[in-house]
Amino acid sequence: MSDVAVEVRDLTRSFKKGGVQALKGVSLDVPRGQVFGLLGPNGSGKTTMVRILSTILAPTSGTAVVDGYNVATHPQEVRRRIGLAGQYATVDENLTGLENLTMIGALNHLDKGFVARRSRELLGEFNLTDAASRSVKTYSGGMRRRLDLAAALVGHPPVLFLDEPTTGLDPQSRQDLWSIIEGLVEQGTTVLLTTQYLEEADRLAKLLVVLNRGEIIAQGTSAELKEQLGATVLSLSFSTVDAASRAVEIIRPLSPKSPVVEGTVVDLPVEGGPATAAEALRRLDAAGLAPTGLTLREPSLDDVFVSLTGHRVEDDTPVRPGRNS
Repeated sequence: MSDVAVEVRDLTRSFKKGGVQALKGVSLDVPRGQVFGLLGPNGSGKTTMVRILSTILAPTSGTAVVDGYNVATHPQEVRRRIGLAGQYATVDENLTGLENLTMIGALNHLDKGFVARRSRELLGEFNLTDAASRSVKTYSGGMRRRLDLAAALVGHPPVLFLDEPTTGLDPQSRQDLWSIIEGLVEQGTTVLLTTQYLEEADRLAKLLVVLNRGEIIAQGTSAELKEQLGATVLSLSFSTVDAASRAVEIIRPLSPKSPVVEGTVVDLPVEGGPATAAEALRRLDAAGLAPTGLTLREPSLDDVFVSLTGHRVEDDTPVRPGRNS
């Protein structure tokens, strides 16, 4: 058995309506038995990638192989080996939790005895046994997401695609789902996870790929991506947007990296930490500028994403770089 669960080569996908090219020659390998994170803002191509890998969409060109089977030439074999949980729960709210899992098993032509045992097992693992006989319409949002994930696992697939699985969940429900995903990986499941939550990617994913406008712009471990940015981020707050803009020109020479301005806040990746911060304050004071706040912190994946794309991962609103960057 190959150590690679998903292999993608030069994958493209175009949509005639609007002339959109959602994927532009993407290549990646998803190692078996771990969480592989796919990051990107809305419109980056994440969901298109998942839809192709799960045989919902056909690629325009290129190849995609899942658990040894080509998605274009052997889609039925691929479907037998994958589970898919999308951005929103797709369970039938008029059925009970148990009935939903039983229905999924029947749709996949699985043995009734196996489905009965597997459904009870999953309801227990996902802490839904007490609600198994209740209509899903009475479930909370977190319970529905857990049931949706359980439904994706009825066939015991070796590869699981999770497309923003914690969208809309409260912090505790998100934490609960993270623990479940970690448990699945410990049991040998390969997970391809798309997410807009940087904390989620940082916690779960061993390897990360950053997509932007259908292209891979960075890849590596979380630590490797952060190392690209710099040792420390100097974050300065000012009372006005004009003061922040003036400060950019003053502190720019302190780092080879470009400062990023968001409203009245200026973030600058720096080496030297406290010494650089002290020099920044000296230069600002000489120019008659006093920051209202200053912090030195370790770079986050959000910092990396802003540096790479110019905007936050959760939306497409540009974050303004310093002039001449």
